[in-house]
Amino acid sequence: MKIAVVGSLNMDMVVTAPRIPLKGETITGQALHFVPGGKGANQAVALGRLGADVSMYGCVGADDFGRQLIDNLAENSVQAGQVRTLQGVTTGVALITVGDGDNSIVVVPGANGQVGRPYIDSIRDELLQSQLVILQLEIPLDTAAYVVDLCHQAGIAVLLNPAPAQKLPADLIEKITFLTPNEHEAAIVFDDQGDYRALLRRYPEKLIITQGSAGASFSDQTGDIHQIPASPATVVDTTGAGDTFNAALAYAWSQGMPLEQSLVFANCAAGLSTEKFGAQGGMPTLAEVMAQLS
Repeated sequence: MKIAVVGSLNMDMVVTAPRIPLKGETITGQALHFVPGGKGANQAVALGRLGADVSMYGCVGADDFGRQLIDNLAENSVQAGQVRTLQGVTTGVALITVGDGDNSIVVVPGANGQVGRPYIDSIRDELLQSQLVILQLEIPLDTAAYVVDLCHQAGIAVLLNPAPAQKLPADLIEKITFLTPNEHEAAIVFDDQGDYRALLRRYPEKLIITQGSAGASFSDQTGDIHQIPASPATVVDTTGAGDTFNAALAYAWSQGMPLEQSLVFANCAAGLSTEKFGAQGGMPTLAEVMAQLS
């Protein structure tokens, strides 16, 4: 199955520190690393590592970071020929502090904010040759909604990872195949602070809520809630774990695995990704996931 990822490409500027600083606090960091990232590129690289037939669509600036990000995609078996290099705009960056097994992130969109309808129209024919399209919200919501409409009309499955979270129109949610927020994102997406299990039952086998160390949950068509436990891991860096989860879910589903089995696979891959440094640095290969599952 051919999978397309439409989304962001960032250079992550990662500071390691003993812990995340408090508001107004200055602490001493340990190291600074420049690591390819962006939720879209992360998910594409995770798919490439798993052996998927995956293409990346998005924009970078005409700068060193942009060139490095495109090269990195190719090195990870991601087709990047349709990534657009834009003049007069910088490549997106993310400022990440990693400490005590957690992270905080500030994203500066740069060229990602230029991923608009004209760009989508320019790659439309190739995009619609995919059988599954993955989206996030580090590109404009209008663009994501436009891609969803195109895919819905063409009968193409869509996985939307709604991060950073914002309230989504009900008609958009109806058109997608999978929606994968965490608990906090789900409350924002649906403007609902109530019991997440009621949300799951409202969208059976569509809404998948991730819960960190508690795993992931979904409702089947009868309203029964399925809780898929997280995979045990020795956590070094959680950056990119959610992106690995989404990519692995997409990969497993594209291989014909039932949803519950796909989530077991995704949790395993996400757990493995936390055991190494960097959003992409720990993303596992298919062989590593299968070895862990066995």
